Amino acid sequence: MRSSGILMHITSLAGPYGVGTMGKHAFAFVDFLKRAGQSYWQILPLTPTGYGDSPYQSCSTFAGNHYLIDLEQLVEQGLLQRDEIDHIDWCWSETKADFGRLYNNRLRVLRLAYSRFHGSVEFDAFCSENNGWLYDFALFMALKDKFNGQPWYSWDDKLKFRDEHTMWCVGQELRDEIRFYHFVQFLFYKQWNALHAYAKQNGISIIGDVPIYVPMDSVEVWSNPSIFQLNERLDPVAVAGCPPDAFSADGQLWGNPLYRWDLIEKDGFKWWLNRLGAAGKLYDMVRLDHFRGFEAYWSIPYGDTTAKNGHWVKGPGMNFVNALKNGLPQVKFIAEDLGFLTQEVLDLRDESGYPGMKVLEFAFDSREPSDYLPHTYTQNTVCYTGTHDNMTMRQWFETASPEAVAYAREYMHLDDYEGLVWGTIRTAMSSVSDMCIIQLPDYLNLGGEARMNFPGTLSDANWTWRVSGHMINDGLARAIYNLTALYGRLPEEK
Repeated sequence: MRSSGILMHITSLAGPYGVGTMGKHAFAFVDFLKRAGQSYWQILPLTPTGYGDSPYQSCSTFAGNHYLIDLEQLVEQGLLQRDEIDHIDWCWSETKADFGRLYNNRLRVLRLAYSRFHGSVEFDAFCSENNGWLYDFALFMALKDKFNGQPWYSWDDKLKFRDEHTMWCVGQELRDEIRFYHFVQFLFYKQWNALHAYAKQNGISIIGDVPIYVPMDSVEVWSNPSIFQLNERLDPVAVAGCPPDAFSADGQLWGNPLYRWDLIEKDGFKWWLNRLGAAGKLYDMVRLDHFRGFEAYWSIPYGDTTAKNGHWVKGPGMNFVNALKNGLPQVKFIAEDLGFLTQEVLDLRDESGYPGMKVLEFAFDSREPSDYLPHTYTQNTVCYTGTHDNMTMRQWFETASPEAVAYAREYMHLDDYEGLVWGTIRTAMSSVSDMCIIQLPDYLNLGGEARMNFPGTLSDANWTWRVSGHMINDGLARAIYNLTALYGRLPEEK
């Protein structure tokens, strides 16, 4: 069935207190999606942000980002008072999140709420149901606080190597701090489940993202070191990245520890099944980030300063995909099949049956393969104008070569009356791809100021864009609805 949706992370929503949250603006956006005739809301990972404020560098694959907890709901519940949050300087701009202020203030406010929390049957049930990941995460965070944010691999050896008696002792010592982090996750999941349920009631499915790798300083590596390529001192042997290409002469050095796929497969891919099973409960569809890494991954010697000296190593391939199909038959996946693709990667994607991604922004650039042109698409694909890692379409038109722009104008039959960006959206909507996802900044015809991420860079421009509340209005909803109806992508009426 043909369908469409909008890509925008929750942090980009409007609202007070420095960042978009799971509050009334999120519920209003669901209403907007419904009025616009959309079927999907695609978001970025919901996990805590990490290095560079990236949701793709999280300390946990299971925990929720406490920045997304709506403070107004805590006021309504009597856990906070309005003046306690209103007097804090959360952000200097309504259109840009300030993660520095969030880092300094958000947990402080949640600790105040915790001081007024007396427990509940619902809280106890949540802790019990999620104990498989929750206790380790809460202990990890409590220890991070105790050691002023130092990474786990710099802790005392007895903690670093998780000596059983030492772990019990610190668990007793930090009991209340551990309970606080249980409380924070309880708040997150309660609010997320309410928002997710509201979306379902209104016919909106959530597409979520699961990064292929986890950072070294994460509870996953600390609690499961044997499944990563580490030496006897728990230092990485090799790390992840991308090879040099036309966009980067040095390649991309991500620095994440690589998996011991031999051991993971021997265990029936249990760790991955748990991880993606949890994602399947959070979301209605899961985008598998860096899908090509399951066929072969770029392995870079630890300590190198660029990705140049890496080499390709075979991944788990169809054994992994079959484990997902058998262990998680209820979870729907999208394969993020962008980047350097070999025939082996294409074969893995096709054999998996997962829909791949088509990005129009890549179609007119001679440095990328030509199969991003819409006349080459198949139905089992998801068409995007661009993703969170790309320029907005307006920025692309403003910065691409004259030859590329001329080609795009001719191919998509663009004119200034319709507008270059809306003409590109029309092309995506008219494609044979079963699903079409458009970034909200493209619908708003915004330029580089609305770009979400510049891969391989660290700056306060990454992840910070927020939409002004007045931009999401009935006029925009009608325009999107009409285009969606024109190309047969409206949801079926029930």
